[in-house]
Amino acid sequence: MRSFNRRKFLLTSAASATGALFLKGCTGNPPDPNAAGTGTSPSPQAAGDISPEMMPETPNIKLGYIPIVESAPLIIAQEKGFFAKYGMTGVEVSKQANWASARDNVTIGSQGGGIDGGQWQMPMPHLITEGIITNGNKVPMYVLAQLITQGNGIAVAPMHEGKGVNLDISKAADYIKGFNKTNGRKFKAAHTFPNVNQDFWIRYWFAAGGVDPDTDIDLLAVPPAETVQGMRNGTMDAFSTGDPWPYRIVTENIGYMAALTAQIWPYHPEEYLAIRADWVDKNPKATKALLKGIMEAQQWIDDPQNRPEVVQIVSGRNYFNVPPTILESPFKGQYTMGDGQPAIDDFQKGPLYWKDGIGNVSYPYKSHDLWFLTESMRWGFHKDAIPDFDTAQKIIDKVNREDIWREAATEAGFTADIPSSTSRGVETFFDGITFDPTNPSAYLQSLTIKKV
Repeated sequence: MRSFNRRKFLLTSAASATGALFLKGCTGNPPDPNAAGTGTSPSPQAAGDISPEMMPETPNIKLGYIPIVESAPLIIAQEKGFFAKYGMTGVEVSKQANWASARDNVTIGSQGGGIDGGQWQMPMPHLITEGIITNGNKVPMYVLAQLITQGNGIAVAPMHEGKGVNLDISKAADYIKGFNKTNGRKFKAAHTFPNVNQDFWIRYWFAAGGVDPDTDIDLLAVPPAETVQGMRNGTMDAFSTGDPWPYRIVTENIGYMAALTAQIWPYHPEEYLAIRADWVDKNPKATKALLKGIMEAQQWIDDPQNRPEVVQIVSGRNYFNVPPTILESPFKGQYTMGDGQPAIDDFQKGPLYWKDGIGNVSYPYKSHDLWFLTESMRWGFHKDAIPDFDTAQKIIDKVNREDIWREAATEAGFTADIPSSTSRGVETFFDGITFDPTNPSAYLQSLTIKKV
């Protein structure tokens, strides 16, 4: 593997388009109106010593990403030469303006000026496959790997300090639900895209404390920059967000962190690599080569000694375009929470990419796909398209390609880290609720606030 050349990176970064201010960082820099996204063109790289039977059908693919810590495996695999090591010398990682742009760009594909796949909140690949969020245009996709666990949290505006709006909001439920009577508007919260990860995290948190996110508050999909400005001026109360936002929200007194998702659901599934099925079916060797590069990147990132270099790479103008100091703390698992809460200093509470305290992070467990679709059913999302568990399981079996992950890991020699089952087993949340993937209906029955 090649070493990272800092001077070369800075020169490359300087030649790229000027990025937006940090307040636009979570949604990406605005792309050229004639381009699919702000991309990083592949640098000339030499392929590793690859046997003919492992040689990829093509070295080229265009992967979209959003400039948040979930995208680090894609960026590191490119910059550290892990893609090239396995013959993927023409990978392009393309910054997307927001999640809706990523969805639209994968729908047209790279041949139409879009992307072949990339980083996704869940269950976007399943919804795109079924045409649920693409105006009925079904674009089959394959989920190939989980990119990260944790690295997210719930930020709350400073006006709510001292009100008990922290991890367990049960004692603050009356305050939140009665906010309209004293303030002339409902308690307002935001996430970046509806019916996916960050929407689910904040919904679970509210509901666990006795607050119905659909009736007791206003819960909206709002761009991060607009949300943060709302928290500054007192018109936005809570925000489901990810690193690098928590650091700036606290240090600039924009708000405080009520909870980390690492507290809500330790080692939870977060964002994933998914690629158009037609590309994967046409390029099975290239798909496995791509996965091997990402797996090596995930292992490299998880070495604490490499985290400072990770910060320097991803914070650069080509990628996140933020000061490195904003990323240093979360990559160490260090979070100042605010509102009188103890600070967190635990590497296992920060973003993890390859292994965590209970298993493999990268492996795409089908049991986690099932939780996302079960949670969709809980809130009444897509009722016509996902009416029951049988339908959900059929979609999962069509979209989740854990078999390709296993093949790639075996060929790369990572056999010691291959899980023995497609299920991670029973999952436990901070409020004591459990999700048993063998009996998802019991999970739904155990929930007090739901739409089913």
